[in-house]
Amino acid sequence: MTEECMPIGAEVLSRDEEDSLYRKVVFRIVPLFFLGFIVSYLDRVNIGFAKLQMSADFGLSNASFAFGASVFFWAYMLFEIPSNLILQKVGARLWIARIMITWGIVSMLMIFSKDEKVFYTLRFLLGVCEAGFVPGVMYYTNSWLPTKRQSGMYSLFLMALPVAVTFGAPISGGILDFMQGVGGLKGWHWLFILEGLPSIILGLVIIALLRNKPADVKWLTEREKRIIEGNVKIEAAHKLTGIGQMLKCGKIYLLIITMIMFNTGFYGLTFWMPTLFKMSGIASDFQVGLLTAIPFGVAAISMRCNALHSEKTGERRLHGTIAVLLAAIGLFLATCFSQYFVFSLVMLTIATSGILSLMPMYWTLPGRLLAGPACAAGLALINSCGSLSGILGALIIGQAGMQIGLYILASFLLVCAVLFYLVCPAKDAFDVS
Repeated sequence: MTEECMPIGAEVLSRDEEDSLYRKVVFRIVPLFFLGFIVSYLDRVNIGFAKLQMSADFGLSNASFAFGASVFFWAYMLFEIPSNLILQKVGARLWIARIMITWGIVSMLMIFSKDEKVFYTLRFLLGVCEAGFVPGVMYYTNSWLPTKRQSGMYSLFLMALPVAVTFGAPISGGILDFMQGVGGLKGWHWLFILEGLPSIILGLVIIALLRNKPADVKWLTEREKRIIEGNVKIEAAHKLTGIGQMLKCGKIYLLIITMIMFNTGFYGLTFWMPTLFKMSGIASDFQVGLLTAIPFGVAAISMRCNALHSEKTGERRLHGTIAVLLAAIGLFLATCFSQYFVFSLVMLTIATSGILSLMPMYWTLPGRLLAGPACAAGLALINSCGSLSGILGALIIGQAGMQIGLYILASFLLVCAVLFYLVCPAKDAFDVS
């Protein structure tokens, strides 16, 4: 690699030195949040597996399940912006830890769901507690990394989504099968207990290990701290920093619509894939878990490879657009030929890989526009409005039926491909007008 010199304020840093510095940052930050994302999505989507037993225990219909799954996102949407603004004031360390501990507690309390009313209430409380986690992590990384360094790091964070399902699906199915009746509890009771406890533990670990900003850590030299903070400040000078400016920026609203389109497809697949496999004749919950793991396992690899190639070439628009276009085609074909199980599974795998491969590309875009309070509020606004995706993903199939619902999700992904191509800049420069 050429030794191209990079001026950083009063500092001069070679390309190799800069790469080494940011590898150190990634190594320190990624593991904690990677685990956080895993337990976040386990606690958020394990309801799809719990439904396999809850339906029989207290008559939870598809429509009731869809509403209960969506209630989480109403709460998430309402409390997202206040949560992220509080995080900016009190610091990521305490606030992200608070989020994780409280959502773990409520997730474990799901064992007291004895009828639809209690089920809806606890799902709403889970959304209240978890609100702010994703935009909080994104805001935190924006205070450490310049935009050009973010897609690779986001791909590592977001790999937690398919990894959570890849390993969580068979684990969830296994808990339902093998823990049924242990200690006088149902399998779905153990599912919520065993998958809620890790977030509480990780919240305590974050209090012990996470620091709010580069200046607070001991594993960077004073020079390295100045370089990291200098890079972020130089970029911030060209971004929107006021909340009022952010609200007047048209690209923010395009980003919101784009997120709703692809995230609806993601949550629709995540919530309903176990039921889809069950309807195909798979009897064992454990086998359903293993089959659900296949699309998400392949997607984890696809996401990482796509993000690394994008970061290497500096191109994001086509890396995201082609990925989500393939997702739309894959989901459409999986639905058309659902009677051919193996072909349908392959197409579902392509669809899942395409959706997830778009995500790291997408999450670099808000940080190219926003800094400071505008970044905290903007990321929360985007993610809170994007929470409509969870509502739509749960309800579309619940109300329209499996086949028509999947066709609708495929059309959402097709629209997303067009929107992402329009909103993502061809080059690194991004006009904030």
